[in-house]
Amino acid sequence: MRDFSNDMENLSLNTATVRQRWNLEQIIDGCARHGIVDISPWRDQVADCGLEKSAKLIRDAGLTVSALCRGGMFPAADARGRQAAIDDNCRAIDEAVALGSRSLVLVVGGLPEGSRDLEGAREQVLDGMHSIQEYALSCNMPLAIEPLHPMYAADRACVNTLKQALDMCDRLGEGVGVAVDVYHVWWDPELREQIMRAGRSGKLFGYHVCDWMVPTQDLLLDRGMMGDGVIDLKKIRGWVEEAGFNGKCEVEIFSAENWWKKDPDEVLKTCIERHQSVV
Repeated sequence: MRDFSNDMENLSLNTATVRQRWNLEQIIDGCARHGIVDISPWRDQVADCGLEKSAKLIRDAGLTVSALCRGGMFPAADARGRQAAIDDNCRAIDEAVALGSRSLVLVVGGLPEGSRDLEGAREQVLDGMHSIQEYALSCNMPLAIEPLHPMYAADRACVNTLKQALDMCDRLGEGVGVAVDVYHVWWDPELREQIMRAGRSGKLFGYHVCDWMVPTQDLLLDRGMMGDGVIDLKKIRGWVEEAGFNGKCEVEIFSAENWWKKDPDEVLKTCIERHQSVV
């Protein structure tokens, strides 16, 4: 069983964690200075910096890329919108390859505008993923479905449990797995069972950590630093280790009124401390 606490080699920073005050170039420099060897950048940050420049900065700093955030958003009200999503996901695959990313995270999308058909939206997700799967395989780019908390079912992701995501993986087959974000799945009574299922099938592609604050002030932008909330991070980490996960422990914190306002160097120091003591 792998233990990825107390090991900087196993820590990754999702660049959203300090995005408010640092651009991607500053984040890469900050991670290098603090000894964080892996990042998971967002596509908008990469676009602002430039794809070729981003890839060079990452290489020159000696960093690796655990995942690119994000593709997905497949459902749409008409065929034109669905094709636009497919085209954008193919571009995301190209960007992930250029960055040397080990996976592309997919936030699959919610209900099309004007729709109440949740099952139909999930079928659109499957159709969209099937449309990009062959291209992703040809590029050797794993696709990681990230199930989101049910509060996002309407607008961000109609895949809301790890079981749903893995059922999709079973239908799609090769090259598709899951990213487990504790913020979205910590509440699930089937979580351990489904993490083990992902491990047995070789579908556990990513593991993201933060914490759930009580009370939560904003359902999108009030994630907590690890140890500040109510998620039993050590227990879930133990399950992930037991399942044989051999990737990075990725810190991903959206915190508009707290951590995004702090000195990013302080944020990185705290991430490292909590990774070693809490996660």
